[in-house]
Amino acid sequence: MRYLDQAAVEHIAVGAAFLGTGGGGDPYIGKLMALSAIKKFGPVKLYSVDEIGDEDFFIPAAMMGAPSVLVEKFPRGDEFVKVFQKLANYLGKDKIAGTFPMEAGGVNSMIPIVVAAQLGLPLIDCDGMGRAFPELQMVTFNLDGIPATPMAITDEKGNIGIFETIDNKWTERLARVATVEMGASALVSLYPATGAQIKRSGVHHIVTLSQQIGEIITSKNRDAKDKLQELLKLVSGYELFQGKIVDVIRETKGGFNLGRMHLEGIEVFKAGEMKVHFQNENLVAELNGQVAAMTPDLICLVDYETLLPVTTESLKYGKRVRVIGLPAHEKWRTEKGIQTAGPKYFGYDYDYVPIEELVKKAVTENV
Repeated sequence: MRYLDQAAVEHIAVGAAFLGTGGGGDPYIGKLMALSAIKKFGPVKLYSVDEIGDEDFFIPAAMMGAPSVLVEKFPRGDEFVKVFQKLANYLGKDKIAGTFPMEAGGVNSMIPIVVAAQLGLPLIDCDGMGRAFPELQMVTFNLDGIPATPMAITDEKGNIGIFETIDNKWTERLARVATVEMGASALVSLYPATGAQIKRSGVHHIVTLSQQIGEIITSKNRDAKDKLQELLKLVSGYELFQGKIVDVIRETKGGFNLGRMHLEGIEVFKAGEMKVHFQNENLVAELNGQVAAMTPDLICLVDYETLLPVTTESLKYGKRVRVIGLPAHEKWRTEKGIQTAGPKYFGYDYDYVPIEELVKKAVTENV
């Protein structure tokens, strides 16, 4: 067990936004909420998965919807605890042993810290994705047959409800409709789990990894190349491209940020171009017309100079970025994982190829 103070939160917000692959919410907004909670209630205990009991019960909390909406429709502040307690009461649980993030991301990594601080609960060092995904069934707990419901949902106006569904895809369908009606963003608690289920189905050490990534990115007196090499080594990643954003097509539809960005190469990639397609999160990267990376592997954009993560809602013409790819957690590379969150699920006519094979192929072709 260790404590998360304000400095740790600063680093976790940056690292989780990197792992959020463009989605998961603006890290600045998420960070402000968590810092405020820790300043008021004190540091949060972080437990490793090995430190929790198999029979203990845990509930996550998260935001769902289009991340761009959060910039204008800011949470009131009490929704996180309200939705968490609504689900706990519905389940009839007198004691909840802790909370954990459902996904990595600038906001969704921070919401459980707010809940933990306000309720005096520990945070567990795991999540359900190892990255961010746009839909509620795209969770490692779902891959192991754990139900998403009962699920609680609320908004800043005070509407609150409970869903019990026949499967996790139906949870996504019904909750998405409610989220759109709530203004394209809502707060949710779902996938309640025992310690044993977390140990079996969660992505372990994600909070610690996020903190380590954030520490590298925000470290002072180091140039971008030096920090980049350390970052790539930590996450087993690849620098896929360096470019300037020359076009962004983006719309908010059905509770998602949907779109595509076009990058023109700079520096060593000056002769090339890349297109990145996204649905909240970056899903497919095409380099000179050939696939360079695809979901469920991670496609992360960072600022060219600072390496700070670039979310899909902050894309703008002229911004210089680096595109980094890294392998997804092993659960996403199973047959069920690829069916759930692979390129064909999102309508791309590609068979999934691991990023390391795509990189090796590109290197071989350019020799």
